[in-house]
Parts: sequence; structure tokens; C-alpha cells
Amino acid sequence: MSSIVPVNLVVKALRDSGYKNTAYAIAELIDNSIQHSSKNVDFICLEEDIQIGTRVVSRIASIAILDDGSGMDNNTLEKALQFGNGTNLDKSNQKSIGKFGMGLPSSSISQSKRVDVYTWTNGKENSIYSYLDVDDIINGKLTEVPKPTLKVIPDEFNKLGLKYKKTGTLVVWSNIDRCLWKTGKTIIEHSESIIGRMYRKFISPGLVVITARVFKKNALTTPILQKNFLPNDPMYLMANTTVSKILKDSDIADPMFDYWGGKGNHEREYKIFFDNQVHLVYVRYSVAKEEARKSKSTTNAGSLKHGTHAGENIGVSILRSGRELDLDTTWANNYDTRERWWGVEIEFPPSLDEVFGVTNNKQYANNFRELGKIDITNTVKELGMSIGDYKKELLLDNDLKGLLIEIAADITNQLGDIRRHIKSQAKKLERTETDDRHGENKKDKDVEEIATKITENRKIEGRRGNSDEDEDKKSDEQKLIDLIKSFGEDLIPDGDDVAKMLIKSNLKYQFLDTNFDGNAFFTVSVVGGKIIIKLNNSHPAYFKFVEVINDEIDENADKENIIQRLKSAQQGLKLILMAWARYEDEQPDGVMKNNVKNARQDWGRMAAEFME
Repeated sequence: MSSIVPVNLVVKALRDSGYKNTAYAIAELIDNSIQHSSKNVDFICLEEDIQIGTRVVSRIASIAILDDGSGMDNNTLEKALQFGNGTNLDKSNQKSIGKFGMGLPSSSISQSKRVDVYTWTNGKENSIYSYLDVDDIINGKLTEVPKPTLKVIPDEFNKLGLKYKKTGTLVVWSNIDRCLWKTGKTIIEHSESIIGRMYRKFISPGLVVITARVFKKNALTTPILQKNFLPNDPMYLMANTTVSKILKDSDIADPMFDYWGGKGNHEREYKIFFDNQVHLVYVRYSVAKEEARKSKSTTNAGSLKHGTHAGENIGVSILRSGRELDLDTTWANNYDTRERWWGVEIEFPPSLDEVFGVTNNKQYANNFRELGKIDITNTVKELGMSIGDYKKELLLDNDLKGLLIEIAADITNQLGDIRRHIKSQAKKLERTETDDRHGENKKDKDVEEIATKITENRKIEGRRGNSDEDEDKKSDEQKLIDLIKSFGEDLIPDGDDVAKMLIKSNLKYQFLDTNFDGNAFFTVSVVGGKIIIKLNNSHPAYFKFVEVINDEIDENADKENIIQRLKSAQQGLKLILMAWARYEDEQPDGVMKNNVKNARQDWGRMAAEFME
């Protein structure tokens, strides 16, 4: 009889099991170490010199993970090397970061053709051993996991000066053929940020220490590289992380983000009823401190080292029992460099894996990821439904994303508020820096200064506006009172500071990003002798035209990103002009149509004067 599943074909398929890179595969082994109560995990790379043509180069020979966990007995070791087996398959045992019974074998063969496992519960001299070999499986020589036998660990791992505890496990990958990086140094360098982020909740409080070491096989007693992995916190609320030295050199406080909503209020709790039980989900928010976004040079903060670091941590961090599965970028606007200045993390228990759509290699939460790809608010609005009705409809179709809809909608709304805060923060910093530069020789003038100068010339020519009356008749003190009152009524962030800046600088014009009801893209008001232009950041034109040409442009932005932004701005400008053209076209013949045409002509003449 033929086998339902040909083993050799299955193993070949499992080798392509979708690990993003070696760091994510290594993480599966670290999961097992933490699952077995390890306090110390050693990430070891052994290099050897090989001849390639006329050159001698270093290449990775083996990768190993050594831990001081509880170790395994014969039965546990045998199960650990079986695909789809393990000690955490029963739901009652799924309370920590392990689950699927695929981690050790699938991650190992995704990078190498052989994995050897040594484990002990009473001293390393009493270690038991088993292995998997891809070539032997494909050739039919190995049809089941070899029965564990007593075997001492290889001599080369005794020479490394490592500390072996009474209990522990050593996993060794050899015949490595699928590792993207070729030396131990590059493997460690590329893994530090990823692994530090995945296990930050374990590393920061000292629950586990992960130490990376690289050795040459011909000099095993002295590592050529050794470092303890620091936590990499995309929320930037932890101190002593991978960004800390950069902050210290820049005189920026560590941590560089604040709790959004204040400490204690930055976390929201949600209850999900699933599988006849109530499960808790937590969502937390953070936002950059003002000082982190300041720049003492002509380069914006996003292009400085700490800004670049934040640029590599954009997205919503998805945590499963404290261990990060993914930094999901579907929730971020990929064209906007300001996305680096916020942080969001969502944490859920393993009992909700099915709801979140967790993949068997623990790299994605697909259901949650899908919700990040859609605009839930607009989707619900277009369907003419409430969030609650949409949730019910999804659940009637047995779509478990329905259980996450309310959480996703809240995250979308919170991100909207945070983004508005970040934009206002940038505007405030821009005003401060402009004010600091006041009186200096500048090659490029700010547009508000240009418009103010043109307005002064028009006043000299006798063309005065309503704002000029207040400017001439009211004292600076009264103008300031009027501005502060107006900005307060409109809930303008840092309104007092904006008002003081306007009075001090003598600028005639001020743009403000606000969110107001109505269909207008912008409004014009006269307060304290100033002309205030409020841009409606909830208007589609704002998103299409204004937001993509924000002031904070990363100097290191790639060409494709810049072209995308320019195209979006071009489309926005054309749509605005076409909207006006249609508005003019729809006016009835007669006085109204002539008034609209005349307004266009007058505005055009004014625009020409300002732009020249």
C-alpha cells in the first residue's frame, strides 16, 4: 500500500516552512528554552576557514543554543523531534509561548540539514541524545525519530568556557545550507535587533539573559565576539535598550517616548468571549517626547541615529504571552516618516490563537493583520452599519475577525488622535526652530514670512483687509488674549504657545491642523490682527494632498518613497482643480456663474502676486 503522505516530499516542503530568516528560526529554539524555565540562553556560532578559489574565508559551520532549563526525559525528547508533536498540544497546557509541536524540527531543517539534541536533568555528563538528518529522511534511511541514548556532548562545546548547570539542553545545527548570512558575526548582528524585540518582556526585567558568542573552530577558548542581547522596545518606554547609548550620546532622556494618555491610562483592556471562556486582550500606546523630535542640526530628527532606530520599529507589535510574533506594518502609513514616532502593542493569550489567526511558525497573526489592511470606519459607513452590526454579520459567517473588530476600530481611532498630536508637535517644533533662527541670514524664507511681506506691500498700496483694523488698533496684549481664547475654543494643541509665537514673530498668517465638521477643506478666520487658516485633517483632500508633503522628510528616504509621495500630491492638486471646475460648471447661467468666474480670476491674480 502507498503512504498517504510521502515522507521525503513532506520534509522538502517543511524546509520551506516560511521562516523570515535565521533569527526567526533561532527564536523557536529560544521559545523552547524559556518554556522549560531557562534563566540563561547562549546563542553560539562556530566558524571555520575554508578555501574558495584563491581565497581563504570564514564560513558558519554550526549554530547552537545552550540553556539551563529543566531538560527533557527520553519521552519528551522524542516528542520534541517529531513534527506536530510535543507537550503543549492540549489546550490546558497552552498557557505560555509554546504550542504547536513544530518549533524544534521545523525551524532546524529550515536552516540546516542536521540537528543534534543533547539534554540532561542530572548533570551534562548524563546527557541523553537524539537527532534528525534531512538527507537520511529523504533517502529513507531515517523513518522515525531515533530512540534517545546516553551520549556526552561534543568535545568542542566543552572547550568554549560555557557554564553548564545541573539541568539543561544543547541544540546544534550543522550542515547549514539555508542561512542567508555566511559568518557568525553577521548572523549575530542581524539577529540582535529581532531577538531583542521578540523577547524584550523577558530580557528587560531580567527573567532571561540571552548571550551571543562567536568562536573560530581552530581557537575555541576565546570568542571573537560576545554580547548580551539588549531589549529592543518598539514602544520606547523601556530604559537600557538597544537605543540607549544613542540617546546618551545625543543628550536625550531614556526612554524617549511617553505613555499615550499618561502612565496607567495608556493600556486598554478588552474581554473576548470565545470557546465558552472570557479571555483578556490588552492594547498599549506610546508617543515620542518632544525632545526626541528636536534637532540641533539642519537634519530632521527622523534622519538622526535615534530617529533611524525608530524608523526600523514602525508598526503594531503583536505579543502572544509576552513574546512578539510580528511587528505588523499594515497599520502604518508607509509613505509617512512620522509613523516612527508612535508605538502600539497588542497582547493576547495563546487561547486566542485561532481568533487572531496565529500561524504555526508563530510569525504572524493573520486575522488581526487583515483588519489592518482595511479602513474599518469607512467600511462600516459604506455598508450603512454600526460596528456592532458588522461584528454580528462576520460572526454569523463564522468569521472570527468579528471578535476583533471593536479592538481594531479602537486602535484605528487612537492612531488617528496620536497622528494628529504628532503633526501638531511637529508644527510646534518647526515654529520654535523658526523663532530661534529669527534675525539670522537664511537662504530660504518661510512661506508665512513671504506672505506677510507681500501683505505689508499691499497695505502700503491702500488695499487693506479686516485683519488690518485689529492689527492697528489693538495692543499686543489684547491680540494675545484674543488668539489664546480662539485657540482654546478650537482645542488647538499648545494653543497658548502658538499664540505667543505669532505675536512675537509678527507673522500675519498661521496654518493650523484641526478637525471640524462640515465639507470645507479649510476655513479662514481673523483673530487678533492675524489671518488663521485651519486645514480640516478629516477632509479627503488633506490626506491626498497635504499629508504626503509634510515637512518632516527623511533625508535617507528611498527614491520610490519620494516618487510615491509626489504622485499622490500631484493627484491631489489635480482633483482639487477638477472639483473647482465642476463646481463652476454646475452654476446656473447668469449672475452666480459670473461671480464664481470672477472669484477665480481675482484669486488667480492674488496667487500670482504671492508666488512671484
